[in-house]
Amino acid sequence: MKTLVIGANGQIGRQFCEIAHRNGLPLRAMIRHPNQQSWFHERGIETVIADLEGDLHQAFNGCDQAVFTAGSGPHTGPDKTLLVDLYGAIRCIDLAVNASLERFLMVSALRASDPLSAPEKLRPYMAAKFAADAYLRAARIPHVILKPGRLTDETPTRLVSTSLAHAPDNTVSRGNVAYALAHLAQTRTLKNREFDLLDGESNVAMALV
Repeated sequence: MKTLVIGANGQIGRQFCEIAHRNGLPLRAMIRHPNQQSWFHERGIETVIADLEGDLHQAFNGCDQAVFTAGSGPHTGPDKTLLVDLYGAIRCIDLAVNASLERFLMVSALRASDPLSAPEKLRPYMAAKFAADAYLRAARIPHVILKPGRLTDETPTRLVSTSLAHAPDNTVSRGNVAYALAHLAQTRTLKNREFDLLDGESNVAMALV
């Protein structure tokens, strides 16, 4: 069976796909455009063309878990935040339930639990994540919610923390998020769990238990 990667062409999505594929996890990368296929095909990763704002039910066929790491991006407005980060996530959760997938892994955000504490321009995104997380918790599917802090492009260390009290600040590299997500995707016994994620000093496998 395969893991469906929703948002596979994003900055975290690509790194996750490369790490998980290297670790032997069968993947199906969901992408929006055929011109995005070559990067994945060069690495031997299966792709499916589907759109969070359009038809996507066929992407779930033959998969047993889904990873949602999609996002509308920093250069879009609240309209895309609603359609992608909120409604897109809700549609994917419903499709995963209907397809009887075993787990749904959600990449959320550290401040999603308190959107008004985020910088003003990020509050619509955090509110969308807050609602999508709540919908997933109430859905009839086992899940894991990963809540990274402020994302950076620093070189991944594979050393993380799940508590701000044991982290140097509220940041985490996208690479460390990808390594954490790969660990979670392969640890099938983790269900109905939530993890904050920051750069830290603990090995990913030791931190996410």
